[in-house]
Amino acid sequence: MKYLSRLAESKTLQHAELFKVVLVTGARQVGKSTLLKHLFPSYKVIVFDPIQDLHGARKDPDLFLDSFPAPLILDEIQYAPELLPALKRRVDLSPNSGQYLLTGSQNLGLLKTVSETLAGRVGIIDLAPMTYWELEEIPGNRCWLPLYLKDARTLLGSESNDPTQLHKHIWRGGMPGLISFPDTSIPDYFRSYVQTYVERDVLTIQNIRDMQQFDRFLGLTSALSSQEINASQLGREVGVSPKIARNWLDLLKIANQWWEVPPYHGNTIKRISGKWKGYITDAGLGCWLQRLYSSETLIGSPQLGALFETMVVGSIKQQCLLLDMEPGVWHWRTRAGAEVDLILEYGGTFFPIEIKAKTNPNGHDARGIIALRKTYPDLKIGTGLIVCACKEVRWISENVMAVPWNLVM
Repeated sequence: MKYLSRLAESKTLQHAELFKVVLVTGARQVGKSTLLKHLFPSYKVIVFDPIQDLHGARKDPDLFLDSFPAPLILDEIQYAPELLPALKRRVDLSPNSGQYLLTGSQNLGLLKTVSETLAGRVGIIDLAPMTYWELEEIPGNRCWLPLYLKDARTLLGSESNDPTQLHKHIWRGGMPGLISFPDTSIPDYFRSYVQTYVERDVLTIQNIRDMQQFDRFLGLTSALSSQEINASQLGREVGVSPKIARNWLDLLKIANQWWEVPPYHGNTIKRISGKWKGYITDAGLGCWLQRLYSSETLIGSPQLGALFETMVVGSIKQQCLLLDMEPGVWHWRTRAGAEVDLILEYGGTFFPIEIKAKTNPNGHDARGIIALRKTYPDLKIGTGLIVCACKEVRWISENVMAVPWNLVM
């Protein structure tokens, strides 16, 4: 399969020059090991297994590292956590950077272990499914987010690369393994993906007695992507307690199949919703879980807006890898219903972003951004965006622009 460049390449190379250890995390099959093998072709690769203790890495970590000296790529490191203390001792003996490159499909538990064991020695990259720019082989320097955060006015005059691709791009998702698949085989891929990777990974983290019930929970969770999360509501829908529902959500987060954005409070906590907002990692998987078996079924679907937001927020998250500093990320919603889908804090300025699956947004669509400005008059708020399916960048109200979701600079 032809290698397609990733937005994470520059940051990964930079980390390898600065840190002794680099960890690339992300869901199964998003291209973690492929990325590292491409950038570091001379490194030997060891792939760990949840059952077999290959080369005795878990039994005798020091002997393993003696047998396989650095530089080394250690794939799926969560299956050999016993290696981490030995890695710490080993990297402390050498000043060289980029000694060990790790990948992991488990997030929170793995990062906790890494942060405790390799503090100050590891650079972390969070790799997500491929974005529109990666799939279309468009260089990262033509993505719109860095230019927007620097000066939004530079986006004016730019146009959508191809507005007709929206529904298909959402429906196919961004898994690299799907690039060569015809549309008719997409459902088969995701069926296999859930059975082979998602269910298997969840069971390696925690033994769940009723996987059919968990599968129903997974499907419901995908239907709630881009919404504020209420564990009690989830539990009632599936027939489990709120505690179990929250636990299962955490399992999906650990397996990198679900991620959440915290609420922004500022100084008006009593009037602001305190719920986190959740997203399924891949919009294509979300479509399959909701039984949308073709891109045509997505047209007119009540889930289009939520899945469009899921895709756009994921692509913004990956574009953040192009920045020198990772921005703060929040959502905002008042109890009266005013909301902003995404707020990025970068360089001391807050950038509000609304996401609408429509071709012709107007000033009414900017009401959440206007409400944010009124609520926080002393906050430094930059130009707001409505990311949508329009054809070109244009002003829609004072300090708010409409921007195509697949804008190419």
